[in-house]
Amino acid sequence: MNTGLTQIVNGNVITPHEIVFNAAVLIKDGRIEEICRNNKTIEQAKIIDARGQYLSPGFIDIHVHGGAGHDFMDAELEGFHEISRLHARHGTTAMVPTSLTSEKDQLIGLLKVYEAAVQSHSDGAAFLGLHLEGPYFAMNQRGAQDPRYIRDPDPVEYEEILEHAHLIARWSAAPERKGALDFGRRLRDKGVLAAMAHTDAVYEEVLAAVEAGYTLSTHLYSGMSGVSRKNAFRFAGVIESSLLLDEIDVEIIADGVHLPAPLLKLIYKIKGPEKIALITDAMRGAGMPEGESILGHKNDGLKVIIEDDVAKLPDRSSFAGSVATADRLVRNMVKMADVPLLEAVNMMSRTPARIMGCQNKKGAILKGMDADLVLFDRDIQVSFTMVKGKIVHGAS
Repeated sequence: MNTGLTQIVNGNVITPHEIVFNAAVLIKDGRIEEICRNNKTIEQAKIIDARGQYLSPGFIDIHVHGGAGHDFMDAELEGFHEISRLHARHGTTAMVPTSLTSEKDQLIGLLKVYEAAVQSHSDGAAFLGLHLEGPYFAMNQRGAQDPRYIRDPDPVEYEEILEHAHLIARWSAAPERKGALDFGRRLRDKGVLAAMAHTDAVYEEVLAAVEAGYTLSTHLYSGMSGVSRKNAFRFAGVIESSLLLDEIDVEIIADGVHLPAPLLKLIYKIKGPEKIALITDAMRGAGMPEGESILGHKNDGLKVIIEDDVAKLPDRSSFAGSVATADRLVRNMVKMADVPLLEAVNMMSRTPARIMGCQNKKGAILKGMDADLVLFDRDIQVSFTMVKGKIVHGAS
């Protein structure tokens, strides 16, 4: 951590409510000390010249599986660090490492490696806790999740995992499964964010889920029910329920492949930037060339193909995760969905910080906040990334 004074000058500073042009940000002991609107320089500070680029709060990715040829499910310490470094190069300053559906012992092993990674971490995006994605899902909405491990929530199983609740930030499940509402209440009791994912629920089941503590819709439109018909009657699915209910935040994979421009625009129009978190959902192929890859553990994971800027199942019947980075998400929201830059940045920083409960420290350029910053040009090409005042990518 930088214990002295650093000042970034000549920047277009993106605050929560406006872009302050030709301004400076003073950093002290890894925190934001002051926003200098008149670009006044502090003589005793180390000066970094932003050269008229945008200075943004660091990007916060609350759903990411891997990158740089590594997957968190490999449960390898160096893999955690390599993934963190790869995404830091693209502006991510904090992330929520995400698992895949698997056996209990594998999840517990992953938690132990995660704890070691937090203790030894220093030169990439920070970790905000694990996201357990599964195994309590609807079988026919599993997508690329391994069907061998999909099952109902079992209190005996999840209580053992929740002994490590201090390491778990969020857990995604299908709320219509037997025991899933009790599971959601238990997550709420333990301070773990409950999210709906890979689910076939209808509106009435979503209402019950919200009452039980489910407040986030995991990768909206992917692996979830839409309008269906039963005995000629139409029922709203999780997609419509998530758009309709103000109690539900949504995360979207804005990689330009999972969701086309009209859907990005629709979600933005209905939910607004305060309720949308951009996520990469990136797997090990992020930052890697096209070709064959593996989703999940490198020894027994699912074979996939990376092409067309996305991971696909070998038969090309479904996407199998993205290979996006956070800068690409912001760029797509601006260029594909016609979203103002300020709001696109908030969806990649302030909103995910609020969803994860760290909005008092991260997600905005304000006095007293962590100096998690990213500098980029008008095309959202990242020049440097800073975590708590330390540059982890790029030169000053």
